[in-house]
Amino acid sequence: MLPTSLIKEIARAEKVSGKFLLSGIRSGKITVSFNPSARKPAVFRPLAIGEGLRVKVNANIGTSSDSTSLEREMDKLSVAVAAGADAVMDLSTGGNLDRIRRAILSASEVSVGTVPIYQAICETVRRGHAPEKMPAELIFDVIEKQAADGVDFMTIHSGVTMAGSAMAIKRRLTGIVSRGGSFLAGWMMKNARENPLYENYDRVLGILKKYDVTISLGDGLRPGSLADANDAAQISELNILGKLVAAARKKGVSVMVEGPGHMPLDQIIPHIKQAKKIILGAPYYVLGPLVTDIAAGYDHITGAIGGAVAAWAGADFLCYVTPTEHLGLPDERAVKEGVMASRIAAHAADIARGLKNARAIDDELSNRRKALDWKGQKKRALDPSKFDDAARLTPRLASSKNAVCSMCGDYCAMKQT
Repeated sequence: MLPTSLIKEIARAEKVSGKFLLSGIRSGKITVSFNPSARKPAVFRPLAIGEGLRVKVNANIGTSSDSTSLEREMDKLSVAVAAGADAVMDLSTGGNLDRIRRAILSASEVSVGTVPIYQAICETVRRGHAPEKMPAELIFDVIEKQAADGVDFMTIHSGVTMAGSAMAIKRRLTGIVSRGGSFLAGWMMKNARENPLYENYDRVLGILKKYDVTISLGDGLRPGSLADANDAAQISELNILGKLVAAARKKGVSVMVEGPGHMPLDQIIPHIKQAKKIILGAPYYVLGPLVTDIAAGYDHITGAIGGAVAAWAGADFLCYVTPTEHLGLPDERAVKEGVMASRIAAHAADIARGLKNARAIDDELSNRRKALDWKGQKKRALDPSKFDDAARLTPRLASSKNAVCSMCGDYCAMKQT
């Protein structure tokens, strides 16, 4: 049960009443990711997502087998939070995974999520075994260890089944693109056994309930190309996730659901509306969606286009996409660009959804723009640093009152009128 002080803090930040917030939590249409099991930083902002709340943004960080620097990931954490991310996920697969996760947990002022199957597979490989030799019991050990460390939400791929995986592998252009989904599909095929996270779902819920961890039901069969969007494999998994949502609520476990992926622009709104019905109104957490497959290097833009439409249609939580999504591990600059692109999408959706006071800051900035008040604009901008860049390019912005920028110069339309 969430502390009353925390409910009041969240309600105040979201500009809703405590009664509204509690009603949403009880119905399952709002989740608050807050694991009190381990010590939190002095400043901590729990993740509240769902109907009637501001659309939130997640930033993925974490090592790979090619880049194992803890210091670099800590830098990326700082950049993501400074840029306005509402949550981060540690997706590390290289280096000392326990050390990396615990360092991120101790430093992060926002909620932290993980994908336990990653660590289970990595530990299996480090013991000298092939991924398909992973003992099923290891998955549950990792889930409990990460929960005890203080992880706030976990992606659990309980909807990936043998039947769904077979459909994706046989019929798709790009097969299974989820790392967790591919791990489990390979394990099931090699062992001719069903997904342990599906067969033992009640056991998963028991662990998460013990530590007050939110389950984020992973879309292991999400489409990785426009050609595979809304296909039989994706919808089959989505229907399973709807049933798993009901089971989690029955056990008193906070639950949200993850969604696509790559999807043509015209399919996003009908998909979101269909998905929200299937998952019983649970918060929907989408990666993008990316609206074209050919924008490598610019996928933060394609993801922001899809994310804005998805959130307008009812998605509640946007996982950022960085410019390097299909090219390599993001650096600090790519992390910032990914967060900012998703924040723009989320804010645009908040305005379109009619969220109370969402547009107020836009009107304030426009008033300051009309008055040629550059300091006032900077104060209200999503990324104030851009105004510092502008001042370097046009020095009079920093030294003169009511100065005009170099776009129109002396012919500034605002100044003329």
